[in-house]
Amino acid sequence: MPIKAVLFDIDGTLVDSNAFHVTAWQEAFATIGKSFDAGTIHDQIGKGTDMLVPTLLPGIDADAQEKLGETHGEIFKAKFLDRVQPFADGRAILARVQADGLRVVLASSASKQELDHYIDLLDAQEIVSETTSADDVERTKPAPDIFATALEKVAPLAPDEVMVVGDTPYDIEAARKCGIAAIGVRSGGFADEALTDAGAVALYDDVAHLLRDYAQSPLAR
Repeated sequence: MPIKAVLFDIDGTLVDSNAFHVTAWQEAFATIGKSFDAGTIHDQIGKGTDMLVPTLLPGIDADAQEKLGETHGEIFKAKFLDRVQPFADGRAILARVQADGLRVVLASSASKQELDHYIDLLDAQEIVSETTSADDVERTKPAPDIFATALEKVAPLAPDEVMVVGDTPYDIEAARKCGIAAIGVRSGGFADEALTDAGAVALYDDVAHLLRDYAQSPLAR
């Protein structure tokens, strides 16, 4: 069926923030005496606190996990949020999708506060029709909750009328669990194999590349 809505991840997809999140997590872990190299943390970027922290610290209790997530959020917002910039054509790809008659949805493991900041940064208030953030769900990616909630917001569209664009294997996996096909972009720093193994139906270097090839891309199906 023709695609009628596109669910965009944000961090690493529309804005260049993954490296900042890595550093913020390193600093957060340091507050409890834990240390992880940048590569180890980067491999978990795309997950929310509920998925990232237990992967790196198995057995951590819920209160400590929540506190660590709050610390990361405070560090990221204080030191890095204002330094995040959109990727080239980040707004343009959203505008193209809208111009093509498709609904534009932002579906992120970020907080609602961060998501709203990025909408302003992208000047996309008049483009985005729906949003879903970590604040809306019990579990973040790679659990299906964020995309499942986004699907509810674009009802009665079926999963095969929707496409995801994301930069991490967790975006692709979460989409697959909802029956949604996903395009992978390399701008988040994940290897092609990680994205294709998760089930990406196509790969592009970034959203600017996707925009250049839009007419031949799965979005134009």
